[in-house]
Amino acid sequence: MISELKRIIDQISRDKGIERTQLIEAIEEAVISAAKKKYGHHREIEARYNDELGEIELFQFRTVVDEISDEQTEIVFAEAKDLDSDAEIGDELGSKMESAVGLGRIAAQSAKQVIIQKMKEAESEVVYDMFKERKGDIINGIVQRFERGNIIVNLGRTDAILPSREQMPRKSYRQGDRIRAYLLDVRQSVKEPQLILSRTCNEFLTKLFTMEVPEISENIVKIMGVAREPGSRAKIAVSSSASDVDPVGACVGMKGSRVQNVVQELQGEKIDIVSWSPDAARYVSNALSPAQVSMVVVDEERNTLLVVVPDDQLSLAIGRQGQNVRLASALLGWRIDVKSETRYARSIEEGFQSLLDIDGMSEKQAEKLYDRGIAAAGELATSSPVEVATITGVSEEDAVVLIAAAKQVVKSRDLETADLPLTEREGVALGNARQVSGSKESATDSAAARDDRDEVS
Repeated sequence: MISELKRIIDQISRDKGIERTQLIEAIEEAVISAAKKKYGHHREIEARYNDELGEIELFQFRTVVDEISDEQTEIVFAEAKDLDSDAEIGDELGSKMESAVGLGRIAAQSAKQVIIQKMKEAESEVVYDMFKERKGDIINGIVQRFERGNIIVNLGRTDAILPSREQMPRKSYRQGDRIRAYLLDVRQSVKEPQLILSRTCNEFLTKLFTMEVPEISENIVKIMGVAREPGSRAKIAVSSSASDVDPVGACVGMKGSRVQNVVQELQGEKIDIVSWSPDAARYVSNALSPAQVSMVVVDEERNTLLVVVPDDQLSLAIGRQGQNVRLASALLGWRIDVKSETRYARSIEEGFQSLLDIDGMSEKQAEKLYDRGIAAAGELATSSPVEVATITGVSEEDAVVLIAAAKQVVKSRDLETADLPLTEREGVALGNARQVSGSKESATDSAAARDDRDEVS
């Protein structure tokens, strides 16, 4: 009959996928640890598994001597002769000890701990070898249980963990639900979870499109960039190596079937598919879709883009809570500043620029001053602190500082024009006067118009 130990080894090897040799080595090591605990740690002990008998045999090795000084490591010559007639002084003599079954309760407990630890290490190695090549794949599993916000997913042979930070927001699961996730990491560890899953990483979206779009798996269409706010919205940039293949159309599919399959897997996350371009201006125009773009100013040194859009397209370009421009910025890896045509035209006016040149002046404050008729640094320099504080929303002390800074700007500009010929200086002065006069008239007209509306109402 097959012994109980042999039956256990075969069952664990079959169920856990651990090699029999690994299990036998673990048991042998555990028995050695238990034997040393009972007989002494200085003894040289070996444990060998007898597959025919289905049991562990213990052997101790001692040096043959004339006179014993340490009975754990030495054996007297006369006793050695009884065990082996060919024994000589100085030989290492091995002798069989009692069965491992009689090691005692404490020793057996120690052996059990060693076996459990070794089995965990062996199982960890099996799992690592099984999944290390699958890192970066999409894994299917079943929700097993929940631990402090994390989801433990049963993959059949082992469990994986879906950390709370890698879960889709506003999506809840129940025990037994089927789940798909991206295999983010495979660790060779006994204490920590080995398989880490994610449903929020950009690679998950990339893999889903690769599975849905044959042109991507065939390398005809290439995904050039992905930006996501998981559960809300995503942008994906694609290009085609074949002139007759539309990359956006390939990803969308017939009647939107391909992209809808991905959206369904991501619980309704909106996905914008845009055409990639090596030209930053064209690329950002595509990325800000569905908003229309009037003009793009590229600053390659600072990696920034100034995008000008029609006034009625500004909110569409920016998106709800800035989401559209934020995703476009993440997609390109550039800083994007979006302005309306009216605001951009104002920003390039000389008078408005002089306001921006004032130290400590923000663009928002400059716009407020401009809208209220203070359209240049020279006008601000002659304004009262109370008026400036009221318009900009700063304290009177800060208003005094802004006025002083405006005077410095006016003074520096006067010094720049002092070296010009008289006719040119007069032209600059006349131009500034016209600009100030025009802005004041505009402000006066606006005020008069408001008064007229008040009278009518």
